[in-house]
Amino acid sequence: MRFAIVIGGWLWLFPAGPLKAQGPEPEPLQVVRRLFDAMRSRDTAAMRAALHPEARLVTAGSREGVPIVATVSPDRWISGVAGAPDGVLDERLRNPVVQVDGGLASVWTEYTFYVGDRLSHCGVDAFHLVRMPDGWRIIDLADTRRRDGCPP
Repeated sequence: MRFAIVIGGWLWLFPAGPLKAQGPEPEPLQVVRRLFDAMRSRDTAAMRAALHPEARLVTAGSREGVPIVATVSPDRWISGVAGAPDGVLDERLRNPVVQVDGGLASVWTEYTFYVGDRLSHCGVDAFHLVRMPDGWRIIDLADTRRRDGCPP
């Protein structure tokens, strides 16, 4: 009996693992997921609805070992998605971290990008979102892209 009490006490001090909060996803992350759901279905109106009218898209990477930064307008990106060759464009998110303060939010998430069943690249997406009267909108998206070390 005494042994069971001691073991029970130790189990109370050292629970099985961290407890995760249950509940709905934060709204900014929902907006990011809606953007990529719309991309998968090539729903350009829904893609545009997730973006602030003055949104900016930036890619940070390297070419032949030289750091580069490339920007693209949301219109150009959306047109590219709409006109992409056959095959589902599928950006799969992992390990998102969401931070919110008032009307500003950030979402930092790893991703893996597939065209159909073929792995294209992976990296990190960093979003800034602003709260508008009709909900959260993406004002800024920056990403990295690489082909090495991508998870399956």
